[in-house]
Amino acid sequence: MESGQGGKRSYSTVKREEQARETRARIVAAARELLLGEGYAAMTVPLLAKRAAVSPQTVYNSIGGKAEVVKAVYDVMLAGDEDPTPMSERPAFRAVTKAADASSYAVAYAAWVCAIWDRVGPLLGMILAEGPGGDRALEQFVATIEEERGRGNLAGLQGLPVGKEPSVVDAVWTLTAPEIYDRLVRRRGWSPQQYERWLARQLETAVAG
Repeated sequence: MESGQGGKRSYSTVKREEQARETRARIVAAARELLLGEGYAAMTVPLLAKRAAVSPQTVYNSIGGKAEVVKAVYDVMLAGDEDPTPMSERPAFRAVTKAADASSYAVAYAAWVCAIWDRVGPLLGMILAEGPGGDRALEQFVATIEEERGRGNLAGLQGLPVGKEPSVVDAVWTLTAPEIYDRLVRRRGWSPQQYERWLARQLETAVAG
């Protein structure tokens, strides 16, 4: 009897976890549609809840407030999927950390960055265009992704002899900023391929010193 009851409880737990993931995915999908279609200001928690067919409290329980929702959308767009594998452990980034010299590092990192901004550029372009405007949620979101990007820059430079120089880290951090991709690709009309080639050249120069 105990084994059967335990199995039943286990099944119920798995079912609840599956439902929670489905609910979260539905909220994130609705938030992405709202953000890209109507802008950040239009995405209120009540409207998001209505679009996702859940209660506002479910939004808070599943993801959090507005800043957390934007970050959840960003994370899914950044990865291109909902696979929990950290970005630092994915093959494209591992190619960066395994680079043997400045040239191979620059090519690998430029490809990595271009792929990321190609996926998440529409979201960041909208946010950068509107600007934080004193909105604490947006300021929190921007601060979080900048801190994550800084950690990624450091991780990517670990294998290179010059990777510990602050000026090099700052140069890479600046060159790979989403604002630069947005300016060149969205505003100036560069193709992603043009941006990637340009970025690779700039990164190689910065790292080779």
